[in-house]
Amino acid sequence: MTLKPIQIFYFYEKFIMTHFHPLKVKELRRLTPNAVALNFDLDAVSGSDFLFKAGQYITIKKEFNGKEIRRSYSICTTPSSGELEVGIKRMPEGTFSEFANSELKEGDILEVHSPEGKFTFEPAKGDSSYIAAFAAGSGITPIMSIMKTVLEETDHNFLLVFGNKSISETMFHKEILELISTYPDRLYVQFIYSRTQEEDSIFGRIERSTVNFIIKNKFKEANFKCFYLCGPEAMVETISTTLQENGVSEDTIKTELFTSDDDGADISDSIAAGKTRVKVIVDDEESEFVMDRKQRVLDAVLAEDIDAPYSCQGGICSSCIARLTEGKVEMVKNQILTDSELDEGLILTCQSHPLTESISIDYDDV
Repeated sequence: MTLKPIQIFYFYEKFIMTHFHPLKVKELRRLTPNAVALNFDLDAVSGSDFLFKAGQYITIKKEFNGKEIRRSYSICTTPSSGELEVGIKRMPEGTFSEFANSELKEGDILEVHSPEGKFTFEPAKGDSSYIAAFAAGSGITPIMSIMKTVLEETDHNFLLVFGNKSISETMFHKEILELISTYPDRLYVQFIYSRTQEEDSIFGRIERSTVNFIIKNKFKEANFKCFYLCGPEAMVETISTTLQENGVSEDTIKTELFTSDDDGADISDSIAAGKTRVKVIVDDEESEFVMDRKQRVLDAVLAEDIDAPYSCQGGICSSCIARLTEGKVEMVKNQILTDSELDEGLILTCQSHPLTESISIDYDDV
């Protein structure tokens, strides 16, 4: 059978562009003793495969001892730069982060998924209000992309509150200082260190009192348009709650979790025993199988060797979102989907237990 040009294009769009691409590590540079930045060579791929919005992430796939793992890392460059770079901090018992910090080298090839994510900023001229960001540790990575985009492509002022243990453990510290020098009238940075006392910084952590000091005192006259919060779940929840107590609309607060305080939490004990027939659509292919209701939907889908999209499997990214078109599920937690998205039938399959005799989910219709 000979495919027509439009059919070839459709095939390419649906079955190649949506999957992983082999990318060469063009540059590897050390940010701190425990963090590196990876810059990828995009010459061998279509430019449209790696177009992204400020704040999005990529997923990297690699095998270790015969087992495939996927990890998501936020892009720290701007969409207009033509560069694709991520920051990776070494994590305790982290398989890929340890590999990236100690073994990975320039010229190595990694399997990389096209950019995804909802923690984004899209520039618009003519508004001089403030964009604010609160970040801790490696939570600075997507903020770097957002902050540089704001400063380079808009008239907004930008406020960054950035918490770390010390200067030596602060990712992108030198680059942030250079941005302060370049944009002295529009960029304001409050460094916070929990283990060292530094000039012009706050000693401690980002907590309720920090947010109140920034909002009620230091920048009480500022007109804030939106807030970006990125870091550990407890910190993000504290900041979000405190902002809302200060009259900030929840609609203007965007959050991204880099770690979750209850990754191991489950509600399976409260789920009634039973089986559910599942119909799943991925890349226009329909599959059916039966799963135990005490399983999570994504785990059951992957056990059937169905190539569903996923990354963290902990409910802190958005890779595994699907549309529930039949039946009901209960999610362990949800820090990503809005009420309107839930009303539309979107679910995090990595967090969902089926509740009905049958469910249908569509990964394509999101």
